[in-house]
Amino acid sequence: MSKKPIDKAQVEEIEALDDEAFEVEEAEALQAQTSQAEAGQVETLQVDEQQAGDRLDRILASGLSALSRTRLKALILEGAVTAGGRTILDPGYRVKSGESLTVNVPPPQPAEPDGEDIPLSILHEDDALIVIDKPAGLVVHPGAGHQTGTLVNALIAHCGASLSGIGGVMRPGIVHRLDKNTSGVMVIAKTDHAHRALSEQFADHGRTGPLERAYVAFAWGVPDRARGTIEAPIDRHPHARDKMAVRNSGREAITHWEVQEKFLGADGKPIASLIECRLETGRTHQIRVHLAHIGHPIMGDETYATGFKTRISRLTPEAQKALEGLGRQALHAYLLTFQHPETGEIAHFQSELPVTLTRLHHALSGV
Repeated sequence: MSKKPIDKAQVEEIEALDDEAFEVEEAEALQAQTSQAEAGQVETLQVDEQQAGDRLDRILASGLSALSRTRLKALILEGAVTAGGRTILDPGYRVKSGESLTVNVPPPQPAEPDGEDIPLSILHEDDALIVIDKPAGLVVHPGAGHQTGTLVNALIAHCGASLSGIGGVMRPGIVHRLDKNTSGVMVIAKTDHAHRALSEQFADHGRTGPLERAYVAFAWGVPDRARGTIEAPIDRHPHARDKMAVRNSGREAITHWEVQEKFLGADGKPIASLIECRLETGRTHQIRVHLAHIGHPIMGDETYATGFKTRISRLTPEAQKALEGLGRQALHAYLLTFQHPETGEIAHFQSELPVTLTRLHHALSGV
């Protein structure tokens, strides 16, 4: 599948790409992508007397074992090799004693994802964008440990070459992201114009525009008030690099929350609550970190609710069974509102709770 070319200006337009688990690492990845051309490794060799008169490609192959002779020949022909400061385009060039040989090795390009026949739950589709209901367990785009079986692979098969190229070959059309184990509504751009327009809305986080993102989370415990705002900066955890944490060194993070329901345990005492969360920023794991920060981590969250496992015994048998069968954090992106980049109309999309969360809801409610 061919992709539209990507340049530095386009990547800069989407550095603010958003999501409950996206902004920090994706901005870093996109920045790295823009600098690939100048970030290659430089290898240098010095020709000694015994090597004088030998072929350039042979000398390089003997000194740079990590690169094949075929690869080195290609680099020579591409003008990536110099001898004594002069660019050499002939692999058979005879080197001279004392010459300094320099090879500019560009970083490897990522393999372009293939389309895969993965079912999509499509809420809306037109020529500019596609809105889907992402299931839990589906990774949004290829990355470390997930080269196939992602939403991007499914989108390539479904949309073909119509996806926006701004996100690069690994993230075509991706404007925001949901965590692997978070379900709910997502919008994907099919044109570059739509990608730019949607990215601007997500970067603004709804402060001056119509963008709205709302989640529901089943959380341990019941807050002591009905609603509130969490303003706590988020940064990488100082010791666990796969976690985030509230830290003074972090980036601004704001979550607005409101209790929707309260649930009782088997002993008749409050045990959990259903909390609606609306994001004003989009930091990695923001809702999960913020709710844990105020003492109400999300049920089923193996990363941020580890200290609450003993509370499972206080649930009713039905709720225990439903939580054990969930297998992920009980977080769902149920609402997404944005201005359509082509028509200018305000588009609203909602996603019902998936079956596993509905089962948990019923069990906690005693239905």
